[in-house]
Amino acid sequence: MTVTKESIIGDVLDFDPTTAQFFLEIGMHCLGCPHSRGESIEAACAVHGTDAEALITRINDYLATK
Repeated sequence: MTVTKESIIGDVLDFDPTTAQFFLEIGMHCLGCPHSRGESIEAACAVHGTDAEALITRINDYLATK
C-alpha cells in the first residue's frame, strides 16, 4: 500500500493497524471515531493543524520496512 493525501485513515489502519502510532503521535486520538473510517489523511490533518505530507512520508517509510 502507498499512502497518499487522499488515503482514508480507516483503510490505512485496516491495512496495517500498527500505523496508528503515527496518527496518535500528532494528536489524532480519535481513530475509533466513525469520521476516521471515511476521512482522508489530508482532511484530518487540516482539522488537527498538522502537516499531511510529513505524516504520509513517515507512514510510507514505515510501511516500506515491512
